[in-house]
Amino acid sequence: MLEISDLTKTYATGDTALSDVTLAVPQGQIMGLIGPSGAGKSTLIRCINRLVEPTSGRIRLGDVDLAIIGHRELRRQRRRIGMIFQEYSLVERLTVMENVLSGRLGYVPFWRSFTRRFPPEDIQRAYQLLDRVGLIEQADKRADALSGGQRQRVGIARALAQQPELLLVDEPTASLDPRTSRQIMRLITEICTEQHLPAIINIHDVPLAQQFMQRIVGLHGGRVVFDDVPAKLNESTLTTIYGEEDWNPNREEDAPAGAGSAQAADASIEAAAR
Repeated sequence: MLEISDLTKTYATGDTALSDVTLAVPQGQIMGLIGPSGAGKSTLIRCINRLVEPTSGRIRLGDVDLAIIGHRELRRQRRRIGMIFQEYSLVERLTVMENVLSGRLGYVPFWRSFTRRFPPEDIQRAYQLLDRVGLIEQADKRADALSGGQRQRVGIARALAQQPELLLVDEPTASLDPRTSRQIMRLITEICTEQHLPAIINIHDVPLAQQFMQRIVGLHGGRVVFDDVPAKLNESTLTTIYGEEDWNPNREEDAPAGAGSAQAADASIEAAAR
């Protein structure tokens, strides 16, 4: 279980990215982080694994306070936290298999990582993960030859190769088309459910968050302003999170020119089909 208490991050400029954030993520829960740009979503995720150093507060993963441990212990504790990045963060010149195996670097001696000689059990698990994410046939292909969706799948497999206790996901669909975005979100949530793996997913697409998340936390100005199930998101709560806006998706004045006739044509086609 992850427990965050009074987490604050203030930069040297005096800007406060997070202010007294307190929340807990129980085992197996998939939590979505939403909010406007600059709300603190990425900062929160990166404070958890100390890619960004928190100013104050507690970050407990099990019985370890990640906020106060030294760098040597932090390297060991990071094995427990899988990270999936928006920009994939793959080594482009390496193969898909080599990128997945890089998730085991924290577990093998330096000479093995330097020579890329991993234990047979690690290689077997990497093949199993590639099969699970649908890339088994791409194992020997270079990462720079993959599509965006395929690269994100490699990133998922690499994070899972750590056998983490917590998964952090930073805008996994920001560079993907709508269909691929849903496929990636479905894959992440299915795997988390299968492995009873807790996850925090920073996501900018609210309908996607509503579709796939079990719980949604909304940040605004570095503070938690919403924490509930997706069904509780409405115009009022979205305004609290993002600011004043008309959240009705059916406003005629917002529709592109010609949309009305296109909708009428669609309705005629559907009627004919019936």
